[in-house]
Amino acid sequence: MCDKRQFDTLAMSRTHTIGDVAEMTLVGLRVVHEVARLGSFSAAAVSLGYTQSAVSRQVGAMEAAAGTALFERLARGVRPTAAGEVVARRAGRVLGEVDGALEEVSGVRDRLAGRLVVSCFPAAAAVLLPRAIALLGQRHPELRAELQEAASPVQLRRLRAGRIEVALVATVEMVPERDLAGLRHEAVAIPRGPGIAVSTGHRLADREAVTVADLAGETWIVGTGPAGEPQFGPWPGLDRPRIGHAVRSWPTRLGLVAAGMGITRLPGLAADSVPRGVRWLPVDDPVTRSHGSLEVVTAEQPSAAARAMVQAVRAEASRMVP
Repeated sequence: MCDKRQFDTLAMSRTHTIGDVAEMTLVGLRVVHEVARLGSFSAAAVSLGYTQSAVSRQVGAMEAAAGTALFERLARGVRPTAAGEVVARRAGRVLGEVDGALEEVSGVRDRLAGRLVVSCFPAAAAVLLPRAIALLGQRHPELRAELQEAASPVQLRRLRAGRIEVALVATVEMVPERDLAGLRHEAVAIPRGPGIAVSTGHRLADREAVTVADLAGETWIVGTGPAGEPQFGPWPGLDRPRIGHAVRSWPTRLGLVAAGMGITRLPGLAADSVPRGVRWLPVDDPVTRSHGSLEVVTAEQPSAAARAMVQAVRAEASRMVP
């Protein structure tokens, strides 16, 4: 059985059609997804191991199949059109399922067993990683995953020391690239980006989204913890924000929100974890991205169990609803 890279290579030279109408292909979806993620044909070619001309051909075939342009060509790089964003988002889900199928078949063949230690930062521990561990258990019943929770810098130290095999860390904005040197890491896109948690009785609770201006004058529940660990303070850019409480744990912060004591920043990654009486809202802020991401980090030569865990994380991330 060939892996996805071999499968893609076999298909790169073919343009699939139904009659005279171009058809979207798995290879094309993978290429569009990577170009949209990296914003460049050349960067996508390097990431996928293809030539730039092959990437261009696949994008052209996908645009023919869609009947519209998927990317806007810029002076430096490209950006998805509205249609391109739809195809890239859907492609992420399809690829997650396909990669999951390959991993599941491989698991049947290899019969992974034993113990795997995986770690993540608190927001990822709320929803994504528990779901990924459950999926891993379905695919590999004899493989037991042990979950640890820690700040991203602590996770990387444990990974280098061999105490864990897989780490889910914050994006490169919070973890410098130099800290990832010598480790295998890949970005996993999260459909939901930054947001806030408010009580269901709050004046903003009926909104579908809010702006930064809407947050002026609010009382904030902020995080606190050891020096060097990233914390969630008031929304960046607010003028003299009012702090109501500073507490360490997410349950306490959300409990204070539910009681109407203030609002708090909450990544979209953890939006599905809000308790009764709390609602998550996306914040429309041109300074921040409209989607989130994290890095899945392993040793440079990960074990089969670690690779299976990474595939499960990618599959569950692709199923998250924007």
